[in-house]
Amino acid sequence: MGVNELSSGLGQIEEIYRRLYAHFGPQDWWPHSSGGAFEIIVGAILTQNTAWTNVEQALANLRRARLLTPVALRRASTARLARLIRPSGYFNLKAKKLKAFTRFLFAEHRGRLAHLFALDAARLRAELLAVYGIGPETADSIILYAARQPVFVVDAYTRRIFERLGLARADASYADLQSLFAQNLPRDEPRFNEYHALLVALGKRICRKRAPRCGECPLREICLTARGEKKA
Repeated sequence: MGVNELSSGLGQIEEIYRRLYAHFGPQDWWPHSSGGAFEIIVGAILTQNTAWTNVEQALANLRRARLLTPVALRRASTARLARLIRPSGYFNLKAKKLKAFTRFLFAEHRGRLAHLFALDAARLRAELLAVYGIGPETADSIILYAARQPVFVVDAYTRRIFERLGLARADASYADLQSLFAQNLPRDEPRFNEYHALLVALGKRICRKRAPRCGECPLREICLTARGEKKA
């Protein structure tokens, strides 16, 4: 296992959440989206290997072109999609991924997100992972933020923070890290949503990849790295 044993179990994971929430306040995620479930899915695919600010530009282009519906995206050519999502990077590849998702949606669920989201989380995840271009983080983002089912999303910020805290090893798998939250928190979609968003806020603003601002961190008293017991 790549995750260390927690001496205080639920209490320690909850304590991290309480400190982050007290410091940053509610984050109101999905990131600034009011465009509904399909826009969240498109954003989850576009945000792969890029910053959210770039995704926002690509989504704005798709919105202006009236392509943020399953039917419209299905009808659009891959070349046109690639031009519109260029700000998100890897645009040719991501255009193919968007087309693959819409093909799956119409082939397996008659183009209806409600039909897809009626699946339980385990089956929904399995179906999403079988779609070209959708890996565990993207699948879980879709399940949590679009389908609104309780699954914890693990990203690079989560890994960095929990390694520095001393709660996960560098070789922890995605499943290892996800189980850390699943086993120590109640299965609650709003809580998983907020917790992930708070970790992103910490990772962006304080627990940065280079030059972390440990003196400003609300977790500094319980973090091995901040206490000098572990290198960043």
